[in-house]
Amino acid sequence: MDKSQLAIRVKALRNKRGMSQEFLAEESGLSLRTIQRIEKGASNPTGDSLKRLATALDITADELIDWAVKEDNKYLIFLNLSALTFLFFPLLGILIPFILWSSKKDKIKNINLLGKRLINFQITWTLILCFVPMLLFVLSKFNVIEDLSLNNLLGVIVSLYIINVVLVLFNTIRISNEQPVVYRPQIKFLK
Repeated sequence: MDKSQLAIRVKALRNKRGMSQEFLAEESGLSLRTIQRIEKGASNPTGDSLKRLATALDITADELIDWAVKEDNKYLIFLNLSALTFLFFPLLGILIPFILWSSKKDKIKNINLLGKRLINFQITWTLILCFVPMLLFVLSKFNVIEDLSLNNLLGVIVSLYIINVVLVLFNTIRISNEQPVVYRPQIKFLK
């Protein structure tokens, strides 16, 4: 970020929070002259000064430097498709989207909503994948379900995988058409 963009950003954040230059100087521990020079774009603050400004403005230093929330539909599509890694191992369908989401969190428009819904769905799906076959097996042992064969159990598991793939692909199309994602069922682990 160049000096002029940083100057605009600091001034905008200060004004948004209703702070005077004097108050920002006091809160950050920087001199009034330093605040004035930063806001005029006359100087580039040091790392320590950036941290102090960010703390006084109640944001992170990263948000101060890289503040523009970008639109990146391709990344959102990539994030959504990363859930298909569950085909290799179910936990990858949670872990890979989580890593991709957390690395760009708050930097791409709509990523927080998509990331949380996708990860909540994948966690829910993984729990269902684990517990439904076990439940069916237990029910068959108590003769609630008769004739539960291995083929029937595999059919349930394959069906669950197909539902997951279809939902991920369906939502990929929705993202590319700039429509909200629809992931159900999902338990809200991330809010």
